[in-house]
Amino acid sequence: MVYIVFNVAYYLVMTDSTTPKVRKVLDARGLMCPMPVVKTGQAIKEISVGEVLEVLATDPASKPDITAWAKMTGNEILKIEEQTGNPSEYRFLIRRLK
Repeated sequence: MVYIVFNVAYYLVMTDSTTPKVRKVLDARGLMCPMPVVKTGQAIKEISVGEVLEVLATDPASKPDITAWAKMTGNEILKIEEQTGNPSEYRFLIRRLK
């Protein structure tokens, strides 16, 4: 089941034990620096500790920026995927630890 509110999808996902369960999806595609990081910081506060946030972005700077943000804030990057295209799309899975 998926609920979409203001470009943010809230997921109720059934997955196997090896796949992280995504609690919330932030669609930051089309946003440029620093907005993907700003929106990620806001969205992570809306999920509980231990839950996973999925972030979708097209800004090439989002890869180093979100990685640095996670390190500074003490959250865990579980996965970064890059899909080439025009523009390239980045997918981050981030577990809230604090």
